[in-house]
Amino acid sequence: MTGSLHLVSLPLAPERFFASDNFSGAHPRYLAAIERANAGHVMAYGGDAITKSAVSMFQELCQADVDVLFTFNGTGSNIVALGSLLRSAESVICSEWAHINVDETGAPEHILGIKLHDVISPDAKVKPEHIVAASSALGNVHHVQPGVVSITQATELGTVYSIDEIRVICDTAHSFGMRVHLDGARISNATAALGGDAKTFRAMTFDAGVDAVSFGGTKNAMFGAEAVLLRRGVASDRSGFIRKQNTQLPSKMRYMAAQFVEALTDDLWLETARHANQMASRLYKALEDLTSLKMTPPAVNSLYPILPPDVKEQLQAWNFFWDWDLSRSQVRWMTSWDTSPADVDAFAAGVRAALLGR
Repeated sequence: MTGSLHLVSLPLAPERFFASDNFSGAHPRYLAAIERANAGHVMAYGGDAITKSAVSMFQELCQADVDVLFTFNGTGSNIVALGSLLRSAESVICSEWAHINVDETGAPEHILGIKLHDVISPDAKVKPEHIVAASSALGNVHHVQPGVVSITQATELGTVYSIDEIRVICDTAHSFGMRVHLDGARISNATAALGGDAKTFRAMTFDAGVDAVSFGGTKNAMFGAEAVLLRRGVASDRSGFIRKQNTQLPSKMRYMAAQFVEALTDDLWLETARHANQMASRLYKALEDLTSLKMTPPAVNSLYPILPPDVKEQLQAWNFFWDWDLSRSQVRWMTSWDTSPADVDAFAAGVRAALLGR
């Protein structure tokens, strides 16, 4: 650390961190739902009434003929979804920034034995031209065959695909016989950003032509609850076996399902995501006048500012957040379902003091 770290006095740090939405706890309503589900003996492995209700509610949300598979975590969801869409000798087209490419410890390659075809994308979005270019390998026995296009909504850079962008990607992929997977670890934040209702969710997923969705719950106030939504007739009819083989079949499924029933009953999943997005916007507006701080307005609940290195280090010691691109001194700030306006204001005050006190 540099000596300048000791020269600026910072205000009291906020109660909560701005490092990740994974840092936050679970919403009290989800904990209450788990407690209500914790009564008596019921059928295991999804044979209980709560799980059946959750599946029915997801099918109503999607307004499509989908299978619903609950899983333990996002990486597991992606493995189950991709494994259900892929055939032998096929690859997955994805952004260079995709979580499956950089943040899953090679799980798709190791577990599924497949190749990821990562494409250069400064905004973390796969483009139709990427799919067209990859299609040149089709039919060549010496080349792995592009079989699935995987997009992330919202992306790892906090960008959001428009509904039209997703529709064109799906149309392009399908024209070459490829399937489309949507990694929706933060699908709730993207839905809130694009319209904030069930119609918006459908428009950017199954109505647009997406074949499989990894529906994230953990980053959006849930306790270890994720789901895979698979379009029937496109995804493998053996997806249930794929889930079990890849260690993602919960025996006491009712505890996951209870949270999704609570989320979907009155759109709690959108309420929490909308709040996280709003807190990110509040943070941006509180700091946008600082010319020494370089950042763009958030689309969802993440910001990627560039800070002077000495300021970055002092602020990380004061209220921890992650580095993003060390070569540029770029960091990531994330808000959560429980980030309060007071947290935002306190964090902004600290950033302002650190920058102006240099």
